[in-house]
Amino acid sequence: MTTHQEWKHRAENLPLDGRAFIAGQRCAAASNETFGTLNPSTGKVLADVTKCDAKDIDRAVVAAREAFESGVWSKAAPSQRKAVLQRLAQLIDENAEELALLEALEAGKPISECLALDIPESAACIRWHAEVTDKRYDALSPSGSGVVSMITREPIGVVGAVLPWNFPALMLAWKIGPALSVGNSVIVKPAEQTSLSTLRIADLALEAGVPAGVFSVVTGFGESAGQALGCHADVDLVAFTGSTETGKRFLRYSADTNLKRVVLECGGKNPQVILPDVVNLDAVAEQAVAAAFWNMGENCSAGSRILVHASKKPELLEKVQGVLEAWRTGDPLDPEVRLGSLIEEKHFRRVLAHIEKAKAEGARTVCGGRATLTETGGWFVEPTIFDNVTPEMSIAREEVFGPVVCFIEYDDIDDAVRIANDTCYGLAASLWTDNVNHAHRIAARIRAGTVTVNCFGEGDLTTPFGGFKQSGFGGRDKSVYAHDQYCELKTTWLKLD
Repeated sequence: MTTHQEWKHRAENLPLDGRAFIAGQRCAAASNETFGTLNPSTGKVLADVTKCDAKDIDRAVVAAREAFESGVWSKAAPSQRKAVLQRLAQLIDENAEELALLEALEAGKPISECLALDIPESAACIRWHAEVTDKRYDALSPSGSGVVSMITREPIGVVGAVLPWNFPALMLAWKIGPALSVGNSVIVKPAEQTSLSTLRIADLALEAGVPAGVFSVVTGFGESAGQALGCHADVDLVAFTGSTETGKRFLRYSADTNLKRVVLECGGKNPQVILPDVVNLDAVAEQAVAAAFWNMGENCSAGSRILVHASKKPELLEKVQGVLEAWRTGDPLDPEVRLGSLIEEKHFRRVLAHIEKAKAEGARTVCGGRATLTETGGWFVEPTIFDNVTPEMSIAREEVFGPVVCFIEYDDIDDAVRIANDTCYGLAASLWTDNVNHAHRIAARIRAGTVTVNCFGEGDLTTPFGGFKQSGFGGRDKSVYAHDQYCELKTTWLKLD
């Protein structure tokens, strides 16, 4: 394994190109403005990134529409699109160390996770959707003799994809995999905090054979580039992953402009429900810690509420603390580190404010609860466990998006289900039980898009991911279902003589 010092040396010598990628080439903004992207583990500027605005969005949309109408990608044989996307996945694998380093530097993510999970999963996602490209069939309706009625899918056209900062490459793959597979042109607006890996993948896409104009990356801020993409009258669909508040803005943009389709994957306040029948609490503790603290808790599906019966809470709380002790916080470039830095100072301050509010409302701090490694200039927060939390407390209701988990007691199964569902969100949930009947019946009662039983996770590439209530709208990421949302469904009715 590459050592901490070796990763630091590579980082010091890594070329960083923050120019936008429009119509098949790197370019500056029309305004020539840039902004600095920061290393959240040091607070220092990494690179200058192109600051795109409405003029640059329009340039990308024009190129995307021209490419779409030309048919160079939209009308290409599915086998051709498949081969190009497979080549892109291969190039991501071949450049995995560079991409992992970019994500660790810009997002504060542990290099070991970037290299072992984020980048390989990004390549696997694109490869999976590539394989679907030439394996989906259209249909004939059972309309009887005298007609031939064809039901076909067509690519929707120009797709805008607005990405979050917590999983830059992986969320990019979740969007472009299905959108490109079915023949759309795609314009990606990465989060302003994490542009570099997305831009590098755009270079690889061009190398793989994605035609100019079919895939562009416009970098910049939400109020300029993001809003311009959401309001553009020649964009047919916007797929967004991020906060519920920002997701609602894209619905307004659509309503105020051309009624473009909107697909939203938003926030979560996800429960982990542990039933009293569970015997092996060691396994629960391992998974519960991963659910709460993976990626510093900067994860929309994080299991930030542990719902446990009073009879099991003392033992589980002790075991969770024991597991968490092995999760070291530190420099993301250290392969031994499990918890890196939070993304930016504003978010760092917001997480600390949530912690202080929980204390003020009467939650008991079991461990953590403070800023740490302040001498680095970075934004690190100790992994934090709260006990004595009631469902009415803000820490039990508001999405913290940081390394914070709270223990909530329940009385019986009905009470556990009530508490689990007592949220405006409905993205994910986890359930632990040794009773198969409980597994089926309670999972069916939990209002969430994904319910995992006796584990934490989000399924695999074959399973759709998205939420109920204010966690989602308009579609799902992953699986073959993701392809449908990037298509128009057409009926062609042929009357026979």
